Amino acid sequence: MKANKKKDRMEKKPITIKEIAKRLNISVSAVSKALHDDKSIGLRTKMQVKKMAEELNYQPNQTAIFLQSGKTHTIGVILPHLSETFFPQVICGIEDVAIKNNYVVLLGQSNEDPERELMLLESMKKHRVDGILISISKDTTNYDRLAKYKETIPMVFVDRIPDMKEIHYVACNMVSGTIQAVSYLLQKKHRVIGMVNGPEKFFASKERLDGYRKALEKHRLKYDTSLVINCDLSRDEIQEAVKALLNHKRKPTAIVAFHDNAAMEIIEYLMSTKKDKQITVVSFANLPMTAHSIFRPAASVEQYPYLQGQKGMEILLDIMNTKQIAAESPSPYYKIILDSHLKLLKP
Repeated sequence: MKANKKKDRMEKKPITIKEIAKRLNISVSAVSKALHDDKSIGLRTKMQVKKMAEELNYQPNQTAIFLQSGKTHTIGVILPHLSETFFPQVICGIEDVAIKNNYVVLLGQSNEDPERELMLLESMKKHRVDGILISISKDTTNYDRLAKYKETIPMVFVDRIPDMKEIHYVACNMVSGTIQAVSYLLQKKHRVIGMVNGPEKFFASKERLDGYRKALEKHRLKYDTSLVINCDLSRDEIQEAVKALLNHKRKPTAIVAFHDNAAMEIIEYLMSTKKDKQITVVSFANLPMTAHSIFRPAASVEQYPYLQGQKGMEILLDIMNTKQIAAESPSPYYKIILDSHLKLLKP
């Protein structure tokens, strides 16, 4: 009975290249080279090794591979959430490039919590990911803590980028996008335009505000700070922002929303107050679901999330591959800004 248990334990041990070498009566190095298609090993030997590996259900020892190459072929991705279709499109772009280059993705959601974001960064560092792609939470303002990780792990910021100089990033031009959105409303004869913006310290909020102000100045209109309401983008705060605009002494005839989700919340509230026909709403993201919603805005700025994910992963691969060179002669930081385009939506 004891002998059978001992036998079972032995059978459960993972097969190593030593076992394959022993059964084929060849060297361990020959097995390793055959499994990696080394040109110095003949085709017949390669076929024998691979056949034996398949029969024994051999699985490469990832720890040994890491120790040998210094790579885990794992990429960490940290996104604010996956609750709407924008960030899932980002991850699709990332994964398509990662898989083609033999990398797997370890995904984490910060849920807009800076502390959880740091916990995920620390966890991915412990798992020895080769690089990290991150879109920061809306409440992340302590960039010193982010800097600590980017100094030790290749890191690329996607879409939501911190206001830091020495970073690699890919994003969409939100200043240009906002200018397009406001200019569209001005062409439609709107002269009092409100804005429901994101958190004041959020870099993306500053970009939208900059575009809003520039569009008004371009058309020689007064910039009224009281027509811009910052909020945390929750349902309650969005509604409070709309109420403030409706009660404003210069009641707006149009509103620029931070993104499509905010726009739909705004329009739903306007419909409940029977003021949806009086106010035009434009937004950002151009999410696929927006076109099918009864609360859709008149127009939305396309931010190309899939392409941002693709570009971000391509940048990460490049800086990981040139890591040793960059350590001696730092390469320029990638700062990729994609053009944004306002898309009109059917009524």
